[in-house]
Amino acid sequence: MRQVKIISAQEAAMLLKDGDTFTTSGFVGSCIPEAINKAVEKRFLETGEPRNLTYVYAGSQGNRDGCGAEHYAHKGLLKRYIAGHWATVPKLGEMAMNNEMEAYNVSQGALCHLFRDIAAHKPGVFTKVGLGTFIDPRNGGGKVNDITTEDFVELMNIKGQDYLFYPAFPINVAYIRGTYADECGNISVEREPLTLESTSVAQATKNTGGIVVVQVERIVKAGSLDPRLVKLPSIYVDYVVVADPEDHEQSLHCEFDPTLTGEERAPEAVASGELLPLDAKKIIGRRGALELKKDVAVNLGVGAPEYVASVASEEGIGDYMTLTAESGAVGGIPLGGVRFGTARNADAILDQGYQFDFYDGGGLDQCYLGLAECDEKGNINVSRFGPKIAGCGGFINITQNTPEVYFCGTFTAGGLKLKVEDGKLVITQEGRQKKFIKQVGQVTFNGEHAFKCGQHVMYITERCVFLLKEDGLHLTEIAPGIDLQTQILDQMEFEPKIDYVDGKIKEMDARLFSEALMGLKH
Repeated sequence: MRQVKIISAQEAAMLLKDGDTFTTSGFVGSCIPEAINKAVEKRFLETGEPRNLTYVYAGSQGNRDGCGAEHYAHKGLLKRYIAGHWATVPKLGEMAMNNEMEAYNVSQGALCHLFRDIAAHKPGVFTKVGLGTFIDPRNGGGKVNDITTEDFVELMNIKGQDYLFYPAFPINVAYIRGTYADECGNISVEREPLTLESTSVAQATKNTGGIVVVQVERIVKAGSLDPRLVKLPSIYVDYVVVADPEDHEQSLHCEFDPTLTGEERAPEAVASGELLPLDAKKIIGRRGALELKKDVAVNLGVGAPEYVASVASEEGIGDYMTLTAESGAVGGIPLGGVRFGTARNADAILDQGYQFDFYDGGGLDQCYLGLAECDEKGNINVSRFGPKIAGCGGFINITQNTPEVYFCGTFTAGGLKLKVEDGKLVITQEGRQKKFIKQVGQVTFNGEHAFKCGQHVMYITERCVFLLKEDGLHLTEIAPGIDLQTQILDQMEFEPKIDYVDGKIKEMDARLFSEALMGLKH
C-alpha cells in the first residue's frame, strides 16, 4: 500500500527553487494553504531564498491584511505575477506599480481553463473572452506595468475569427488545500466551502514534472474516505502537510460553518415585515429587479447589484432566480466579505472551471454587475483606477457572454447623499467623482463588441437609466424630481443620446420611490 509522505510546512517551503513557477489554491479568504504560505515567507525573510519565482493563480487570494498571496509580496521573491483578481492583495499591486516584478491581469476563467489544458498537454487556451478589452494584445494584453514586455496573451485568427491564445507552461510546485488525507495520500474536501480548480492544478503540475503539496486538517485511516469526496487521488499527491487549526481556517479569520459545505442546512429566512431603508442602493436594486424573469440563472456582483437579490426576497420573488458565483457555487445565499464566493445552503458546488464553461458558453440568463466608470461608447471599467489595480476577475467572462447585462451603481461617487420626498428623488449632496466620463481608464467591458454580439445592456443608477444602442449610450428614463441639465448632463463628461417619448423622457417607475412594497410578485 502506498504510504503518504508527511512533511512540515517548513519542508514544503524548501521545495521551491530559484526561478520556479508555482501556484497556490484559494478564493478570497477560503481554501487557502496558510501554513505553507507563511513558511515560504519566513524562509525568504530569513535566507533571501527562493528568488525570481513566477506566481500564478486564477482568482483572488487574500483579505488585504498580509494573509494568503500577500505572504509572497516581497521584492526579489517574485519575478512575475499572473492573476485574475487583485483587489484583496494590495501589497502585490504596490509591487507591480513600483516595477518590482513583472505583472499580468487576465481573465480568471481563462486561467482556470489553462490549468486544465496544461494537464492535458494541449498548446493552451483559445478563447474569445477578452476580445476588445484590456486583455486583448491590441490593447495591452493584460500587462500591468512598464517592465512587463513579454506577451502572455496572443491574438490568433482561426478560420476567419479572432481568438485570444494563452500558451501552456510547466508548473514546478503547487500548494493546494484539502480537508483530510488518508494514509495513502488521497485527499477529500468535505469541510472546504469550495472545490475551485484544485484537481486541474494537481494534474497540470504532475503532468509537467512538478511537485504537488496538499495542506490538510488531519490524516485518517486508509479506505475511510468517501471516494466521491476525494478531489485529489494519491497518484496526484507528492507530499502532505498537516496544519495547525489556526492556519487551516475554513475561511480566513472565520469559524467553521457547516452550512457552507452542505453538512447542515441553515433555517430559511423568515420575513420580518421590516423593509430595507429606501436609499440609493435599494432604488437601484428595485429597478434591476423589474428586469428579472422567472426561472433564470443569474450572477450578481458586489455592492449595488446585491440589492437586486435583497429586493427580490423582500418582494417574495427570490425564488425567481438561481444565484451563481464564479467560484463554483450554484444556488443558496451568496456570502460577502472574506467569504465572498461561498454560499449558504448551496444547491451545488462545482469546480471553478466547470462554472466558467457554463458562463463562457452563454449559460447565464442575466447578470447584474458593478458600475465604476462608464464612457459614451458604453464601455465599463472596474479593473484599474490609476495606480489602484482591482483586477478583472471573472467580470469579463460573465459580461461578455450573458444575453442580458445590467450594470448597477450610483450616478456619482464620493459623498453622494439623497432622500425621497413625496415620491420624488432629492439630491442633498452630489458625489465628488463623476462616473460617466469621456473615456474609461481601462476597458473591462466593450460596449461596441457587446452590441455587435446582440447583447441587451442596461446601465441602472438611482436617478436615471441608460440603454446601449448602436451609436452608444441612450438616456431612456429619469427619476421624478431630477433635473435633466443640472443633475444628469452637468454631472457627465459627455452628452448621451436622449430618447424622448411624446416630447418627454420616460419617468422611472413611481414604485421605486415609495416606502411600500412594489408588488412584483403579482
